Amino acid sequence: MKKEIHPDNYRPVLFIDNSDGTEFIIPSTVKTTETGKSKSDKKEYPVYRVEISSATHPFYTGQEKILDSAGRVEKFKQKQAKAKAKKAK
Repeated sequence: MKKEIHPDNYRPVLFIDNSDGTEFIIPSTVKTTETGKSKSDKKEYPVYRVEISSATHPFYTGQEKILDSAGRVEKFKQKQAKAKAKKAK
């Protein structure tokens, strides 16, 4: 094996899913400044927060999440109307 090619900051990291608070302790080299205690073993770990994980992703959970597409469409139409009004002046 070649020496000095492997990362030296490989350590257990506490990944927290922001959607529901699920925690995973996984060895990683991810850079983070936040630390926190795990709910499971009460040890202190570097913390990395993720927006979605296998605990909350619809593919893994089988649940569908409906986005507010109607609100997005209305917002887009309002922007278009505003732009047309400015152009008409």
